[in-house]
Amino acid sequence: MDPRRAPGAFSGSPQTVEEIDVPPFADPALNPPSRGIALGTAVIREALRTMPAQPGVYRMLDRKGDGLYVGKARNLKSRVQNYAHPAGLSNRLRRMIAETTAVEIVVTQTEAEALLLECNMIKRLMPRYNVLLRDDKSFPFIHLSADHFFPQLTKYRGARTQDGSYFGPFASAGAVNRTLVTLQKAFLLRSCSDSIFAARTRPCLLHQIKRCSAPCVGRISRADYAGLIDQARVFLSGRGDDVQRRLAAEMQAAAEILDFEAAALIRDRIRALSLVQGHQEIHFLGVVDADVIAAHQAGGQTCVQVFFFRGGQNWGNRAYFPSHDRQLSVEEVLTSFVGQFYDNRAKPPVVLLSHQLVEHELIEEALSLRGAGVSLSVPRRGEKRKLVDRILATAREALGRRLSESASQRQLLDGVAAAFGLEGPLNRIEVYDNSHIQGTNAVGAMIVAGPDGLVKNAYRKFTIRGVAAEVGKAVTGGDDYAMMREVLQRRFARALKEDPDRDRGIWPDLVLVDGGLGQLNAAQAVFDELGIDDIAIGAIAKGPDRSAGRERFFLPGRAPFSLDPRDSVLYFLQRLRDEAHRFAIGTHRAKRAKSLGSSPLDEIAGIGAQRKRALLHHFGSARAVARAGLRELERVAGIRKAVAKKVYDHFHADG
Repeated sequence: MDPRRAPGAFSGSPQTVEEIDVPPFADPALNPPSRGIALGTAVIREALRTMPAQPGVYRMLDRKGDGLYVGKARNLKSRVQNYAHPAGLSNRLRRMIAETTAVEIVVTQTEAEALLLECNMIKRLMPRYNVLLRDDKSFPFIHLSADHFFPQLTKYRGARTQDGSYFGPFASAGAVNRTLVTLQKAFLLRSCSDSIFAARTRPCLLHQIKRCSAPCVGRISRADYAGLIDQARVFLSGRGDDVQRRLAAEMQAAAEILDFEAAALIRDRIRALSLVQGHQEIHFLGVVDADVIAAHQAGGQTCVQVFFFRGGQNWGNRAYFPSHDRQLSVEEVLTSFVGQFYDNRAKPPVVLLSHQLVEHELIEEALSLRGAGVSLSVPRRGEKRKLVDRILATAREALGRRLSESASQRQLLDGVAAAFGLEGPLNRIEVYDNSHIQGTNAVGAMIVAGPDGLVKNAYRKFTIRGVAAEVGKAVTGGDDYAMMREVLQRRFARALKEDPDRDRGIWPDLVLVDGGLGQLNAAQAVFDELGIDDIAIGAIAKGPDRSAGRERFFLPGRAPFSLDPRDSVLYFLQRLRDEAHRFAIGTHRAKRAKSLGSSPLDEIAGIGAQRKRALLHHFGSARAVARAGLRELERVAGIRKAVAKKVYDHFHADG
């Protein structure tokens, strides 16, 4: 395999493509890191000698074999030819050409196929000179099963391989959970698994609180349950008014025969449906099944708001902030966003946009290749234009908040640099903490903060293995210093191996460890051992009586010091320390619970099988027990006040 090729670069590509390796102009290993634009141009011109004049995707590689840029073309030779004359290109593309040591191409049958492949490769390879949609989480759906006499209504995320009906997408798990609770109240459909359904001998708590019709124990006939399923399907398809009129007639009929209990139950169902419809913050006639995408650009950044409308109902929205060059226009950013956004997602029949895409017709054709047709339109007038303008205003407000937060975050980072006497801006701070109980289930945790706040996808967990290999000291008992040495040694030995030139953005400007002088010395020993002398190190320790606001900071070659308790920089550093502690504690508890192979309640002294059963029967799960207040715990049958206090303190020891 060519070492310059990214592993798995073309997995999942269409079967109609043909992959071609174009040899580089020179061996990347012989080229110095600071290559000139002339050599990059020569690489591209050499590649053009064997490049076909066919549709396809091209990829520029750097000397490590990492992707710099991915693009598509109707005619590869003609398109790549533009890069051979860099004088008229933007500074961004000129920098890209200067780093190029090889070119790879994939030939496709059509330009639309090339567009789909381009979007797929950008999302997987994340080349730094493309517009990047970094938040690519899947959206949850509501699933109505079809393989049971009494179908189940649940939240569903992932590939839609199970039989049944899917309704969505919803913008967040919170949105779908709220809708599910309301639908349970309105239609009394079961949410339990088939195994629990088969094992029930009496109605569950959901039936008692009027959120399930208890088909598991025969409280409703199969025909009547099928009627509820039909009503739910009609409502989720956008005909909620029909369902409400039908329920109103049933309530009136029950009242006329003096069956007030049945009438009250139907009344509660009508209220639940009204609650769903009342939460429709944005609703416009004529928009049934559509996504509305609006983009606003300011300060070199872009916010893209996506609103989901299904069955005439607004099922939430999500804001995206794609990474891109500051010189790109909002139309160019939106064009790249739409292609990547729908790469692996179900597409609605209509997508309303705030701006005309750069290749509008081509993207419309590409999105329609793998299923039903998709219509992209930019409304100019009428109700749909009002809807787009309203969502555009939402994007403008979200970007304004982000720019404001970024500005204040930058001020805090600059304040840390000033307080610690550091030169240059801080773009990445890493904070480390450990968690264990007398050395058992020991874990280390790293959190990352930057100009945009906490970078949660950069967090890392470390299972303490027992020996800090390079430093040579074993971890025994509760040796926090040895644990910190092991975590830092593994983190930075790997960074030296994977990114020796420090051009991938994974090296910090400042490392903070939770602890005092001892932890600082442990961190310094690791850096000395690895030959790292250009990264600032500090330690943050709680002050006397572990009081917040009296923290002491330790830096190499400097006496310990404290910051003014009212200093916003101190508050910022406290938040970082607390976030690292939270992450470490959560990782440790998850590991400890897994090692026990049972409930977290088993960790509490004095909680035997009988009390554990009473707590789980009352609250339903260990997580609910952990969230319960002291008064709620005291109300559990068989749980005395002293025991309730012990349970509460266990789950809130660090709060």
